[in-house]
Amino acid sequence: MLKTLTKAALGCTLLLGLGSAASANDALATMAKNAADWTMPTGDYANTRYSTLEKINKTNVKDMVPAWTFSTGVLRGHEGNPLVIGDTMYVHTPFPNIVYALDLKNDGAIKWKYEPTQDPNVIPVMCCDTVNRGVAYAPGEGGAAGTIVLHQADTTVVALKADTGEVIWTTKNGDPSKGETGTAAPMVFKDKVLIGISGGEFGVRGSVTAYNIKDGKQAWRAYSTGPDAEMLMDPQNTTALGKPVGPDSSLKSWEGDQWKIGGGTTWGWYSYDPELNLIYYGSGNPSTWNPSQRPGDNKWSMTIFARDADTGMAKWVYQMTPHDEWDFDGINEMILADIDVDGQNRKVLAHFDRNGFAYTMDRATGELLVAKKYDPAVNWATEVVMDKNSDQYGRPQVVAQYSTEQNGEDVNSTGICPAALGTKDQQPAAFSPKTKLFYVPTNHVCMDYEPFRVAYTAGQPYVGATLSMYPAPNSHGGMGNFIAWDAGKGEIVWSLPEQFSVWSGALATAGDVVFYGTLEGYLKAVDATTGEELYKFKTPSGIIANVMTYENSGQQYVAVLSGIGGWAGIGLAAGLTDPNAGLGAVGGYAALSKYTALGGQLTVFTVPNQTASK
Repeated sequence: MLKTLTKAALGCTLLLGLGSAASANDALATMAKNAADWTMPTGDYANTRYSTLEKINKTNVKDMVPAWTFSTGVLRGHEGNPLVIGDTMYVHTPFPNIVYALDLKNDGAIKWKYEPTQDPNVIPVMCCDTVNRGVAYAPGEGGAAGTIVLHQADTTVVALKADTGEVIWTTKNGDPSKGETGTAAPMVFKDKVLIGISGGEFGVRGSVTAYNIKDGKQAWRAYSTGPDAEMLMDPQNTTALGKPVGPDSSLKSWEGDQWKIGGGTTWGWYSYDPELNLIYYGSGNPSTWNPSQRPGDNKWSMTIFARDADTGMAKWVYQMTPHDEWDFDGINEMILADIDVDGQNRKVLAHFDRNGFAYTMDRATGELLVAKKYDPAVNWATEVVMDKNSDQYGRPQVVAQYSTEQNGEDVNSTGICPAALGTKDQQPAAFSPKTKLFYVPTNHVCMDYEPFRVAYTAGQPYVGATLSMYPAPNSHGGMGNFIAWDAGKGEIVWSLPEQFSVWSGALATAGDVVFYGTLEGYLKAVDATTGEELYKFKTPSGIIANVMTYENSGQQYVAVLSGIGGWAGIGLAAGLTDPNAGLGAVGGYAALSKYTALGGQLTVFTVPNQTASK
């Protein structure tokens, strides 16, 4: 579309002491089962954003109040969420990517602060605000403190001692002079940390890279486009919808060397199935946004990847939007869950794509089980073909009226739904194993899109389209909905209209409450079964961050960062006024300035009396 051994470290030591062969992954997976902590950016390897804590529940959440607050000192878009390990909370900021370690035993007093020195020239090559989606944690070994991993805007990956903030190692993941930046949260698995790359609007070549936690050395790197060897794809054993991809599957889908500047960046979220030893993530849009300049399916942009965690080799792939014409990045999270599909319990991957379709897939084989629109306004395609005998199997059926390529360069295609920011952007959904429902923050936004010819220059925008955005016509008048989704049936169970896009990540809990934030700045709590609003509180700035929860000293807390920005709030964050600026978002979200202003604050909530019956 950028000082003393803590209780947490001691806890990790005890965990690792159970067996000398225990890996960081084993310890981290064990830690994640302790609901008192929030040890990963997404809460768990399955990306469910679900907590078994239930002291705050649908009966008493109405009594929730702020417990304490913390100012980050940065006034740009705050995405992601804190981590909690024992008595320490780790909070990150947008550029300059400060990391704070806060003492939960002392109302968030600062234990240590890490503030990197970065070249501010990276800011202009960050597509959609200077966001960062969080840090990762790796347990220590042999009594050592754990490690905090930060991916900076300038693509520097930094490993910090969790107890002191001291730098352990650094490595460079990309080149900002080419438009490569870092915005995604890392993911720790086994003895490695996975790092993505941003910069699809600058013609970079997307990749994911695994680094060794111990020393920061590269273990493997897999590109989204190009030769099989560089993508870590096996022509015979890597499958797409059950069939081998065949040799040169990416090269054959691009004209000439366009794949070298083909996009397919990986700035979203990563999940991991330890039983299958597979990592899942999505790739972004192909470059440029003018589809006429890049004939072919442009593989493997817009693709779900399942890769072996040890080698990076792709087991299966599925391209959701071949030859993208609308900037429908496929980077949104993959949620791993066990649900009923057609009367059978299936181990699935659920993915709510920017293109407006929600996909339910067998996460072991890549079989496509369900593909349905999760906003009725979606109109650019009629359906995704589910007939396995059809030559269109798995492909969306594009409506000519909304095809920016068929309408041609320098032609304004109007009324396309969703807009380029998608029916959902990176803001992650949540899944409750109690209700078997997915809770999805969505955008209810359409666009006009005019592609034009653009030349590639390294480090310069490589967009080639002018956009305008507006609420979906003939609807509730707002720009968002918060929905509950049945991924086995492909149906909306309930939907809550919102004035603006819901750009906050959701949280589901065993207390039968679902939390999310709004661009106006409200933290909201709703009934997980009915969607009934149970509580709301207006924080100092718009919320584009993800709600999380933890427990300390027997008390449950709910926390969220507020700070307007991101793509939806780029006008406020960067002081832009041209309606077409921010790739069309400035005009679409102009009214936001009436409801919120810049900020950078963590607000921590609790219920004073948590003994009420559930």
